Amino acid sequence: MVSIVSGRATYYLAEKIAACYGKKLSQINFSTFSDGEFQPSFAETVRGTEMFIIQSTFAPSDNLFELLMMIDAAKRASAKTIVAVIPYLGYARQDRKDKPRVPIASKLIANLICAAGVDRIITMDLHADQIQGFFDVPVDHLYGSSMFVPYIKNLNLSNLTMSSPDTGGTRRAVAYSKFLNSDLVICYKQRIKANEVDKLTVIGDVKGKNVILVDDIIDTAGTITKAADMLIEKGAESVRAIATHPILSGKAIERLEKSALTEIIVSDTIPLKQECKKITVLSVSHLFADVIGRVHNYESISTHFKFNPIL
Repeated sequence: MVSIVSGRATYYLAEKIAACYGKKLSQINFSTFSDGEFQPSFAETVRGTEMFIIQSTFAPSDNLFELLMMIDAAKRASAKTIVAVIPYLGYARQDRKDKPRVPIASKLIANLICAAGVDRIITMDLHADQIQGFFDVPVDHLYGSSMFVPYIKNLNLSNLTMSSPDTGGTRRAVAYSKFLNSDLVICYKQRIKANEVDKLTVIGDVKGKNVILVDDIIDTAGTITKAADMLIEKGAESVRAIATHPILSGKAIERLEKSALTEIIVSDTIPLKQECKKITVLSVSHLFADVIGRVHNYESISTHFKFNPIL
């Protein structure tokens, strides 16, 4: 029997996933002590069930700890299998030592989730593919391209050109470019420090092109807005952006509204903190519901790795 539950941070999305799957969310209660400590408890038996726990781990870190506690509670309540559905995995940007005396936080998070007792992970658009190897359990790594590609096709843009806001996203932009049979340009940036860009230029010709910038996350929106402004200065006809995870911290919304970007297409793995007329939100609920069904029935999910839309 399948049981789908949600943490508090991702309840808005879990409701849609459960509806797409064809059943209601199982009830879970949260008790909070006066000092802020909290305790989750399942309102019904989960013994022998295949439990899917939906929770993204964006800030604050309570969201991560909430997921760990729900996994532990399910294990101690004798759930048959426990699958953590993590639409957005936080701390994934810390996947290596890029300077001395720093942690590899994404490996630490993987260790914590595995130690809590999870049997499988379902997630989307990790910041780096190799993070799958940090987990000691199977990982189903889904791609936002399943919903972004058909949306891009429906735009019917002439002179379509794919790009990435930095060289780190080149592989992702190349994959979109090959599938859509479009041109490709690369933006190159140099940072002064984290979240602050010094220099930005483009490799390739964008004159008269309709450019789409591809990234996995938009955080402060500093890089992507500067890239869009620079591309327009270089002669681009229009610039759009697609990003799976809209973190949108600090002055991100303000920057997006003032930028040369025509449209920003994101998913609902993270809830928007405030409205923005330029942002279009595509839901991942159908995708996750489909994969939950396939995992439950021991069916292949490989079609989701080929840019094939399920809608």
